Amino acid sequence: MSSNLTTISVLAVALYAAGAHAEDAAAPMFSFSGFGTLGLVHSSEDKADFTGSVLKPHGAGYSRNWSAEVDSRIAAQVTANLTPQLSAVLQVISEQNADNSYRPQVEWANVKYQFTPDFSVRVGRAVQPAFLLSETRKVAYTYPWVRPPMEVYHLLPVTANDGLDMSYRLHIGEWVNTLQAQVGRKNTELINNGGIAEARNSWGISNTTEYGPLTTRIAYQKSHVTVASMNSLFNAFRQFGPQGDSIAGKYDPDAKAYTSLGIGASYEPGNWFVMGEWGGVNTHSFIGKRSAWYVSGGFRVGEFTPYVTYAQVRADNLSDPGLTVSALPPFLAGEATGLNTALNSILSTKIAQNTLTIGGRWDFNKNTALKLQFDHIRIGAGSTGALVNLQPSFQLGGKVNVFSATLDFVF
Repeated sequence: MSSNLTTISVLAVALYAAGAHAEDAAAPMFSFSGFGTLGLVHSSEDKADFTGSVLKPHGAGYSRNWSAEVDSRIAAQVTANLTPQLSAVLQVISEQNADNSYRPQVEWANVKYQFTPDFSVRVGRAVQPAFLLSETRKVAYTYPWVRPPMEVYHLLPVTANDGLDMSYRLHIGEWVNTLQAQVGRKNTELINNGGIAEARNSWGISNTTEYGPLTTRIAYQKSHVTVASMNSLFNAFRQFGPQGDSIAGKYDPDAKAYTSLGIGASYEPGNWFVMGEWGGVNTHSFIGKRSAWYVSGGFRVGEFTPYVTYAQVRADNLSDPGLTVSALPPFLAGEATGLNTALNSILSTKIAQNTLTIGGRWDFNKNTALKLQFDHIRIGAGSTGALVNLQPSFQLGGKVNVFSATLDFVF
């Protein structure tokens, strides 16, 4: 809540200044825009939910045979241009939250000063530029698929950062290179009353290069993540002496470093496109190490764009022997077994899967597109994949078929 108040307060000062400036200006200082998605999703897995994001608690499958919660959202954005150099933006989005509400959330709230045409600084809540599509990740109208390939984009599900970022653009002939750096922090609410994931001392750097139809990006992010709700589990492990201390030290997410690296490229010369990204994360906690990639291509025939995508994500250990129960006295064996079960339940939620996607987009009206998509997902052995709301009879591994239909629009 405090980070929300901080970013909104920063923006409020800027909007007040914009209103004061507007009184002396002939032209209006404010502009308004928005975007949204109306979606419907069906999943063949009826013992868990497909959500498209690990930050959503319910979706298609167990909760509902057909769900509109997976992709549906509506957003509005107000931009205030105070002077040719100073501007402010506020973007608010309503979509399914971790607490299963649709309470509007502030996605962006920042003030930007354009020192030169190629150098700017922003303060407040702004996009976290980890992937090719970070800036438009929630604006589904801007990309061909129903949603960005989840194998890669799940590596860093948080989409914004509270702090400061700087951007410098360099022109070399027909090449345009943009270097961006940021520092800050962010609190993220977890599903199933999982508490808050706190990212502190966060910083990152990204470089985007554009040359005609070619765009490339490389991005590095680092933060220290704490999930306080996990403390009780790993404190219980520590009561079992050196072995318990070792397990807790390996998996407890208490101010542990979280680093990510992403590399991507897209080529869109006109009537066809091909793009791909690779990403990897490394943490000294239960999140562990993961790497993912995808490649996607399609072609345009008038208003229609069929496409195909293949994506894969791999994770390190999905299980752990835990405490050696046989070495414990009988009155402690039951507790140790329970702790081992809880630990392995957490480790199995690390996403390991591959997905073959086929779909199509129909731009039947201005600023509006209809998309149909089929995903065939193969979940790795010992993993829950990207599914949530798991039921007792759910089996790890397996296959899932997902059908999605969305209507995307901008205004």
